[in-house]
Amino acid sequence: MTTTYHPPPLPPPFHHTLTPNLTTTSPIPMELITQGAEAHLYKTTYLSPATPAALKIRPAKPYRHPVLDRRLTRQRVLQEARCLVRLVREGVSVPGVLAVDWDLNSNSNSNSNSNSNENGNGNENSRGEGQGEGNTGSEDNGTEAKAGNGAWILMEWIEGIALKEVFRGWEASLKDNNRDENTAEEQAAAAAEERVKALLRKIGVAVGGLHRAGVVHGDLTTSNLMLRPTPSGQQSGKGEKVEGDGDEGEIVLIDFGLASQSIQDEDRAVDLYVLERAFGSTHPRTERLFGEVLEGYRGSYRGAGSVMKRLEDVRMRGRKRSMLG
Repeated sequence: MTTTYHPPPLPPPFHHTLTPNLTTTSPIPMELITQGAEAHLYKTTYLSPATPAALKIRPAKPYRHPVLDRRLTRQRVLQEARCLVRLVREGVSVPGVLAVDWDLNSNSNSNSNSNSNENGNGNENSRGEGQGEGNTGSEDNGTEAKAGNGAWILMEWIEGIALKEVFRGWEASLKDNNRDENTAEEQAAAAAEERVKALLRKIGVAVGGLHRAGVVHGDLTTSNLMLRPTPSGQQSGKGEKVEGDGDEGEIVLIDFGLASQSIQDEDRAVDLYVLERAFGSTHPRTERLFGEVLEGYRGSYRGAGSVMKRLEDVRMRGRKRSMLG
């Protein structure tokens, strides 16, 4: 017997918006894009119907103690917003933050929008910076010890295609080309591989900019890397076509739910190792070209040398862990 999944009710001020499971006369559309363990991602609009936006909601966890849940949710949504704002200021291609609300269970729900500015660093102290750490107020005596509505962050909508689909399309074309030894086909395959190498170097440049800004992603995979088309290189929406224009697109990093601000070489090396393992598990035929990513990284980040040395240590620890099970 199958059951239909119904997303949880949207928090204010989005609870009167139009979703696939709600009937309303609201002109604002809400489309559930993906559901993860920690958050739900919706596509909506911002200020005008012509401006798409991404709404990421961290719902409350009813199985967790209410005070702990509110602290963790607040900490995580603020960490994500701060990282994004910092990266935008440093010129790294990431979604811009439009608004954020980190405490939907507070009495100031009605003022949540006015307290969030469009740069995403919005007046965090004006709503009680001490609520999350140490100064729990009435939460500890039980008067508000009940599950809230979680938190949300509204971001710029990124048009494009995930690099996961780009590399899958390229690897599928490799399998087809192996059946044909025609010289023209081989030349076309070689040209396509060069474009993929250029795309991999651009990934390294993007990660280098991320680390140069003092932020580590925490979950670098090809699903969290978008290829946004530029006017000189439009995309068709299909992986096998996009890879041909890959060197003309812009790499955009997304999903900073596990990100943190760090200047430690160890954290940066782990970031690169996670990306390398992602290629090995998801794109085995592209893994042999991962050195192109590191080449782009070296060219964009001045401290890459020490990070590369630490990456070798991280790899050794990973191998030992695999051997020991």
